[in-house]
Amino acid sequence: MGFSTHLQSKAAHEALVSRQDAELRLLETMRRCITNKVKCDKDYALALANIVLQGQKTERIEDLYGSLVGQAWKGMMEDLDSAAKLVKSNAEIIEKETLEKVNTLCQEKRKARKQYLEEYTRITQQFTNIIEEVGRKKSDYQKHLEFYKLMRSRFEEHYVKCGRGGRKLDEVREKYQRACRRLHLVHNEYVLLLSEAEQVQRDVRTSLLPALLHQHQATLQSFISNWRSILKEICLHWNFASRQFIDIFSKSADHVDTIVPASEYTDFLQKQMSTPAEMADLSFDNSLVEDTSGKLLANTLAVDNLTVEWVRAKLAEMEPRLRDCQEKLSNKNPHLQELSEVGLAELKCEEKKLSRQLEVIKKALTELGCEEIPPGCDIPIDATADPSSENQIVENTVVTRKPSLPSPPPPPPPPLQPTTSLVDILRKPFRRKSVPSSPISVRHNVVSARSLVDEEWFHGVLPREEVVRLLTREGDFLVRETTRNDENQTVLSVCWGGHKHFIVQTTTEGQYRFEGPAFGTIQELIMYQYQSGLPVTGRSGAVLRQPIPRERWELNNDDVILQDKIGRGNFGDVYKGRLRATDQEVAVKTCRITVAEEHKRKFLQEGRILKQYDHPNIVKLIGICVQKQPIMIVMELVVGGSLLTHLRNNSTVVTTKQLLMMCRDAAAGMRYLESKNCIHRDLAARNCLVGENNIVKISDFGMSREEEEYIVSDGMKQIPIKWTAPEALNFGKYTSLCDVWSYGVLCWEIFAKGGTPYPGLSNSKAREKIDSGYRMPAPEGTPEEMYRLMLHCWEYQPENRPHFDQIFCIVDNLNSSYR
Repeated sequence: MGFSTHLQSKAAHEALVSRQDAELRLLETMRRCITNKVKCDKDYALALANIVLQGQKTERIEDLYGSLVGQAWKGMMEDLDSAAKLVKSNAEIIEKETLEKVNTLCQEKRKARKQYLEEYTRITQQFTNIIEEVGRKKSDYQKHLEFYKLMRSRFEEHYVKCGRGGRKLDEVREKYQRACRRLHLVHNEYVLLLSEAEQVQRDVRTSLLPALLHQHQATLQSFISNWRSILKEICLHWNFASRQFIDIFSKSADHVDTIVPASEYTDFLQKQMSTPAEMADLSFDNSLVEDTSGKLLANTLAVDNLTVEWVRAKLAEMEPRLRDCQEKLSNKNPHLQELSEVGLAELKCEEKKLSRQLEVIKKALTELGCEEIPPGCDIPIDATADPSSENQIVENTVVTRKPSLPSPPPPPPPPLQPTTSLVDILRKPFRRKSVPSSPISVRHNVVSARSLVDEEWFHGVLPREEVVRLLTREGDFLVRETTRNDENQTVLSVCWGGHKHFIVQTTTEGQYRFEGPAFGTIQELIMYQYQSGLPVTGRSGAVLRQPIPRERWELNNDDVILQDKIGRGNFGDVYKGRLRATDQEVAVKTCRITVAEEHKRKFLQEGRILKQYDHPNIVKLIGICVQKQPIMIVMELVVGGSLLTHLRNNSTVVTTKQLLMMCRDAAAGMRYLESKNCIHRDLAARNCLVGENNIVKISDFGMSREEEEYIVSDGMKQIPIKWTAPEALNFGKYTSLCDVWSYGVLCWEIFAKGGTPYPGLSNSKAREKIDSGYRMPAPEGTPEEMYRLMLHCWEYQPENRPHFDQIFCIVDNLNSSYR
């Protein structure tokens, strides 16, 4: 049994302090008694000396010359004088040496007690402080979380009220981003603090307190050894060698011999034995991250464009501290043996604490993709923001990174013949070539005759999300381009334990590399990685196996000739164009270069949805152009333009029969979309086109979703209030029955010949009136059956609305019977 195992509780600590106080009181009692005994012994020795003087005063000694009795008496007096001197000598030794040892022992025990209390208080206070700091940080987290929610709510509210621009919206956006950034930072501080507190608690329990108690037990036992020696010394000097004193002091010596330092505290331990206090709960409070749109995760550092520099600064700060601890703990440290047991334990605890926190940081940075930092805000930050803003500075910092120092470069493959095409090589069945083990100098004199754009595995500026969709098997890879802070970067994307993205590094000599040798062209670099079978980077282990060619609808930007501008969309302008190869006229939607990556993904979403549809009442996709900026969606050119414009321009000549045909066409297109589980979400006259013979085609699939039910998670941005069903406005829940509501509004627009729904009402007022039961009256000239269908489409409960196959049958029959 030992202190370190059984005396960690608060009660045991208090009992140990009380025990030491009792021992100090015992020492004080002993010191007083020894002092009195010394005084008595000196007095006794002086009395014996006086007796000897008296006994030596024999008159007329010459008369006793030769007397044995006189000699015996004289000897007795001399022996008695020697005894007096011995008593005095022993008393002086005890006074000068033994009593001094008692005083020293008393002082050292007081000092040891004080040091123990100071060390114990410091160790426990360290844990108490960090527990209090965890509480304060949690409160700080909750405060910033509430402020973040408030700022997000205000931003969404102003976004709905102010639309896409305005000074007030910019101010609210800036406050929201600052709140979001601060929340991420507080989250990271809370995660690290919990990690530190958990390690501190474990160290206090398993290392610091045990080390202190073990060290203090050894100190107290050494005091007992000294105490025992003092008592033996007293027994020695108090023994007057008489039979009576021999018996007395023999018994005293026997009593002293029973003292065994190692067993001194056995009974004390048996009485005070207890279990340590329960460990504090230092688990992450999951409620703190429930309302952060999944951006913040429990016990996980948030590494994004708001925090990456903070995380890297933490890493740079902690690594030297860890190395310093490890050097102090190294066997080569000449001062290691000078450390006390507690000091050594504290150093080891500091090393474990730093190692654990660095593990958390390095894991977060390791899991970070090597291409781009995730956004730290659930509202995308506009790429056209002022470059002096804090967020832009962070982005600039992120992409300006030093290339990692390579390992000794692996040997390059044999050089290509000038006529060899890299695409031909990559089309061949996958076969690794053996690579010589000895290093070979890299030759760059062979340059592929084909440009990078000509390679089928080069996908241009295809957004990252689209790339991830194409890479499905381990080893699938393709090459693309991305723009980061106005800097073009070539990226190799690989499916390997997830999706990894590697930026092609450019050397000062203008060559290209990853971690291995450099090449004169990107094609040669990709061919080397493909043929050698070596990982792109040592850390990722990603190996290239299957090149993924462009999809059939991926066109080259140079294949499309832009002509007149015919409109403007959410992300860019719309042009009339012509295909170079077939001379076919087309409509081309362009995406501005400056829009954020998330907006480019949403822009291409329309193309991804349309590519699988083929219906006369759905606008046809011809292809997408992502080889370079600007990215474009190429669709059939519908000559009549927008249905809304067509209705307004022909309001005086269009007939009821034609209006019914328009409603029928729209119903046919929506019936087809419903069969494909496609929710349009933005059905309106402005998003329908009029072709030859007034045929209506549904277009603008930028907000569409291919699923039976879609829950909006990004607020009410760009929601067409007057065309949107109540359940979508109130709960963000979209189904095909929401499109049925919008279809009713579209029919109203058609028969109102381009009129604006809910005339004279603002969006918010219209929404209030709809929730209270108001429905628009029929436009003049609307057939009664058609208005009943509109009202049926506007049923408040979605399950009471008709589906599009029912709607089509109703409108088709009405159209057939109408003359």
